[in-house]
Amino acid sequence: MLDFATFDSRGYRTVDVRSGYAEWVATYERTVEDAMDIDLLGALCEVPWSTFRRAADLGCGTGRTGAWLQKQGVSSIDGVDLTPEMLAVARSREVFSNLIEADVSSTGLGLEEYDLVTTCLVDEHLRELEPLYTEAWRLAQPSGTYVLVGYHPHFIMASGMPTHFDSDGEPVAIETYVHPLSEHVTSALAAGWTLVEMKERVIDDAWLTLKPKWESLRGQPITFAFAWRKESRAA
Repeated sequence: MLDFATFDSRGYRTVDVRSGYAEWVATYERTVEDAMDIDLLGALCEVPWSTFRRAADLGCGTGRTGAWLQKQGVSSIDGVDLTPEMLAVARSREVFSNLIEADVSSTGLGLEEYDLVTTCLVDEHLRELEPLYTEAWRLAQPSGTYVLVGYHPHFIMASGMPTHFDSDGEPVAIETYVHPLSEHVTSALAAGWTLVEMKERVIDDAWLTLKPKWESLRGQPITFAFAWRKESRAA
């Protein structure tokens, strides 16, 4: 983990994760673009979405990922999030079988109950990654899949931009950590995962149509996706 303060070019007032998302929830759906995460999910070629029957969405937020998974044919989805206000919005979507207020690294969900585990736009708020990958491993069935989409560390470093939202005209940052991609790989391998696929989303013409002020960041990778499989550990 790298210290975000080294790269911070904004100097926004910073709040903790629970407080930040509790306030951001009112505008979250209008400010987070599908191009950041949902489009990356759809771009993964080695993840057989339509074959999954039960998923755990760790850091489910307002339920955007859960709604997408349901459209792909996943029939049972359990969501976990730290922020009650985000869970309330997720509940209103009526796509989750269960919603639990808990830390993504200690969910309380059952051992090996899911053939799919997902985490989207969460890891930059975690001081350490290995507990997340270890918990996802615990939840996944043998041969299960874990998909993680994250805010790209290169973009955080190049732009000096934390995860943030607008609060009555003031930009407010949510506690952000910088995890190099190698840290993801190291943590996942230590937990037992096997890498299946990786994708990166760069700022291109389509992205600049959504956010034209980001022209100076053209070509920078903004998000990434890892797909992992739970292979049997050697005896």
